[in-house]
Amino acid sequence: MKKLLLLCVLIWAASCKEKLVEEPENLIPEPKMTNIIYDLAMLNGAKAANASVLDKHRIKTMPYLYQKYKIDSVAFVESDLYYASKPEVYQRIYQNVLDRIEVKATALEDERKRKSDSLKSANKVKVKSTVLDTTNLKKTK
Repeated sequence: MKKLLLLCVLIWAASCKEKLVEEPENLIPEPKMTNIIYDLAMLNGAKAANASVLDKHRIKTMPYLYQKYKIDSVAFVESDLYYASKPEVYQRIYQNVLDRIEVKATALEDERKRKSDSLKSANKVKVKSTVLDTTNLKKTK
């Protein structure tokens, strides 16, 4: 009975190691796939925020990415399917993309604050100089 149970456990363990999706011949390397998905997220965000900019420059998301990364749609789909069949790898790819987006968002927010602070400082200087000019005008009259 113990031997039968051990055999069943071994068969079950071996079946768990079976690949769900075979690695495609034209697999896009993980770092490149991360870059593609990051760019895809950025382009989709740009399209959601202001589609007219992409339209103005005649940028179609997927053809643009295929050309930029020198891949085709089959390579992208097969690679995406392969990585999706490996949850730990797929999670790592998307976590890297999310981390990059957060870094970019923080940098943009810092830049926005810096510009806002610069404008406030410039306006304070302008107001002070205007007050000084009107004060000088009153003294000279």
